[in-house]
Amino acid sequence: MAKLSLFAKRRQRVRTALRAKGGARPRLSIHRSGRHIYAQVIDDAQGRTVASASSLDKDVRGTTGATAEAAANVGKRVAERASAAGVTRVVFDRGGFLFHGRVKALADAAREGGLEF
Repeated sequence: MAKLSLFAKRRQRVRTALRAKGGARPRLSIHRSGRHIYAQVIDDAQGRTVASASSLDKDVRGTTGATAEAAANVGKRVAERASAAGVTRVVFDRGGFLFHGRVKALADAAREGGLEF
């Protein structure tokens, strides 16, 4: 069996913990690249995305998504869109990303925007 990277190990550990919670709530899944940050609220029971936001949205496209400020903006946007779709409680799926910097900024802004996790 191939050796897993540290990122893949963290991702596996996070997903296992999320599955253990039962999957009754939608998950707020994030992806962080070098230039942008993306967030989706996914309902795994129905297999569809309820709400999404990213630093590539048309009204913020000119700015970079590689800052904590941009991540906070994405967190607020995804919280607004999720609450408009009727979702207030989610589980936070950080993937294999460490919970600091841009990931933490997005999570804190989503909490301030009304999402509970």
